[in-house]
This record gives sequence, C-alpha cells and structure tokens, in this order.
Amino acid sequence: MARDAMTIRQRALNYLARREYTRDELYRKLLPYTEEADTLEDLLADFKARGWLSEQRFVEQVVHARSGRYGSRYIAHELREKGVAEELIEQALPQLKENDLEAARTVWAKKFGKLPEDAKERAKQMRFLQSRGFGLDVIGKLLNDSDR
Repeated sequence: MARDAMTIRQRALNYLARREYTRDELYRKLLPYTEEADTLEDLLADFKARGWLSEQRFVEQVVHARSGRYGSRYIAHELREKGVAEELIEQALPQLKENDLEAARTVWAKKFGKLPEDAKERAKQMRFLQSRGFGLDVIGKLLNDSDR
C-alpha cells in the first residue's frame, strides 16, 4: 500500500514539475492510478499545505500565457472549466479587461489588418474576435477606431 501511495506521489510530482495544475485537474489525472480516493485527497491536501499545488500560480500562468491572444471572457471561461475558484477569477479579471483592447488590436491586425469594407466582412471580423473571447464593447471600439 505504501508503494502505491509513493507511486501516486511521484506521479503527482512529475505532473507538477511540468506545469501548474488546479486541484481538480490533478485529482482527475491521478484518480485512475489509485484505489482509494481518501489517499489521493490526503496527498493533494499535503501538496497544497507545502505550497506545491497552488491555484493562484495556475491562474497567473494561464493569464500570462493567454492574455496576448485571447480576451478576458475566453480566459475566464477556461479557468472555470479547469475548476478554479470564482474569487480567484474575479481577482484576475480587472487586469485582463485592462488589456483587452490592446490584445484585440494585436489579434485583429495579425488576422485581418484592414477595416471591413462591407457588412459581411465586418460580421466576419466580429465573429472571429468574439470567438477569441473579446466582448462586443471592445470589438466595437476596435472596428470603429480609425487611428489604428
């Protein structure tokens, strides 16, 4: 039994050595390798107490990696999907929203680079930016702003 717990512990450390995980993500990844969920719960509680498992660091990592290419809505949705606590998402949102227009401008310039010439092209550009998680307020400012 101790050998199984050690295997789970080592597997968890190997995962965490590669990147940050949320508690829920790591739990789901390790569950198939353990017979007792209580052992896994204890292990994750120990990792959290030691500071090896941190949702705050996970949020920072995701925000840093995605903020230049995606809007605040996309990133917030991704964090919710990964099981991040809502209060951590709420803490990160002001910083994300602050950079939304700049990120949207960068993404838009790379993909399109010129203002839409007709309603069909405008709708296409708007849909693309919405799929990247930018709100209509940001998209409107970007497409109506003539001094890009």
